Amino acid sequence: MESKSSSRIAPYVVPFVVFMGGLALAGAVRSAGGSSLLLSRPEFWVYPLQTLLCGAALVIFWKRYDFGGRGGWIAAVTAGVLALALWLSPQLVFGSPPRTGGFDPTVFSDSPPLYWLTVVARFARLVVVVPLVEEIFWRGFLMRYLIREDFESVALGTYQPLSFFGVAGLFMLVHSMPDWPAAFLTGLIYNGLAVKTKNLAACVAAHAITNLGLGLYIMATRQWGFW
Repeated sequence: MESKSSSRIAPYVVPFVVFMGGLALAGAVRSAGGSSLLLSRPEFWVYPLQTLLCGAALVIFWKRYDFGGRGGWIAAVTAGVLALALWLSPQLVFGSPPRTGGFDPTVFSDSPPLYWLTVVARFARLVVVVPLVEEIFWRGFLMRYLIREDFESVALGTYQPLSFFGVAGLFMLVHSMPDWPAAFLTGLIYNGLAVKTKNLAACVAAHAITNLGLGLYIMATRQWGFW
């Protein structure tokens, strides 16, 4: 019984664990110190590796995912744009200082092919892998698992207060502390979209819209700290 339960959970959890493992690896390498670019800025090689491994896991498990209902695309676009506004409001509305420190692809500006490869890989992670991995885990799995251990018997987008607000809170905690307000409210928006549409694909689309907008803003303003 335990093995059967694990086999149902694995497709939803393994890509997320791989993704979080990539973040932990980057942090560990950075903490160990080193003067070379590979050691001082491990995200330049860890993040592409993370993207490939997560992408492979998603492909392997793809047929196992339940994306629920259809429709709700207008609501998805609205949710994605609203969440983007939340992430940008500290700078655009409240005058928070620019976040210039972070994953800066211009370190490769002397090599255009390497620069553009880095940018494309970063957008692939931001706009494709992150929305799929996180929405499959948070809205596709955990939001249902917190209602019933047999999560596949719980319809996508089922509302239950502990599940709804608990997932938003945990979603907030996996982001950096300065981003907690925006992350918590974004979690509520995506959760609300799931409840409204019963469509996990709509949640993925909303997340992708938010991240695409954020990525374009990063490139335009060079605020690499938003990566």
